[in-house]
Amino acid sequence: MFKFIQKSSKKAGSPPGELVHVGKKRSEKIKISLIDYDEERLEEKKVKVITDVFPFKESPTVTWINIDGLHDMNVVKKIGEHFDIHPLVLEDIVHTGQRPKMEDFEDYLFITLKMLSLDKKTNEIEAEQISLVMGNNFLISFQEREGDVFDAVRDRLKGNKGRIRKAGVDYLAYTLVDSIVDNYFSILENLGDKLEDLEKELLEEPDEKTRQAIYKIKREMIFVRKSIWPLREVINGLMRGDISLIQDTTIVYLKDVYDHTIQVIDTVETFRDMTSGMLDSYLSSISNKMNEVMKVLTIFAAIFIPLTFIAGVYGMNFEFMPELGWEWAYPVWWIIVIALGIGMVIYFKKKKWM
Repeated sequence: MFKFIQKSSKKAGSPPGELVHVGKKRSEKIKISLIDYDEERLEEKKVKVITDVFPFKESPTVTWINIDGLHDMNVVKKIGEHFDIHPLVLEDIVHTGQRPKMEDFEDYLFITLKMLSLDKKTNEIEAEQISLVMGNNFLISFQEREGDVFDAVRDRLKGNKGRIRKAGVDYLAYTLVDSIVDNYFSILENLGDKLEDLEKELLEEPDEKTRQAIYKIKREMIFVRKSIWPLREVINGLMRGDISLIQDTTIVYLKDVYDHTIQVIDTVETFRDMTSGMLDSYLSSISNKMNEVMKVLTIFAAIFIPLTFIAGVYGMNFEFMPELGWEWAYPVWWIIVIALGIGMVIYFKKKKWM
């Protein structure tokens, strides 16, 4: 069952900016990784203590700090204090039910969006909130748990492929957003396969399981649309051209991401229409089946009504019924009954009712 609204009752009545984690409860230790690079060199390391990343704030190189886990409020609070991140932004980071959005604080940008993944065991779609805080020379990514779609970005950084090591932190932010958007296509491909299988099932022999599968994929579509649709506003906001942290050379790449986002949204809308059409087809199929059954039963009833009438007449206890005393009355009765039944069947077939 998909949850469209995160339970946040424990935040009710809390003052603005108070850090209360809203999301799936986790007990594992928060993992922090750091990649510091420029065109000539790259340093990557796992960080045990959050204070170890503080010196990189003033580093002339580009620093990417990735935090896996949002349940340790002490870590989030310390990094917010050192990097001068507004308390309300920190509150949004730990509240994992946020709608994708972008906010410009002049000294830094705050971006939150949804990363979708496919559970291999249940084959269901899961959403994870990704929050990005981008400054002049640093980018901090907050994730709910370990595991993401950024491995290709890390490989490009380590292998110095493309222009990622030559460009600034804004280009790094673009590559992360682009990776999330590109991953949407694989999710939609999986949904497309499910729809194709359902279409075949609808044409062959739809049953109650088919109806349940249609409703399930319909909920998945709503879930995916809710996660993706607001991203268009986020990318459009980054392309405005009045954000000092975004260079003009990066805006060209953001336009490409925007095109991909529109393509993803169009695909989701198409799938939603297909799902609605499949539901209508299922209901029509069930209705047609019912009509076929009712037609057969009606034909049987129509055939036996006159036969029942004849049997009823000769089953009455009248004293004077000349036919009852006739030697051939019984076989003649059967001949009439059989001929009447066959005649009605032939008539129904000529009328194409059978």
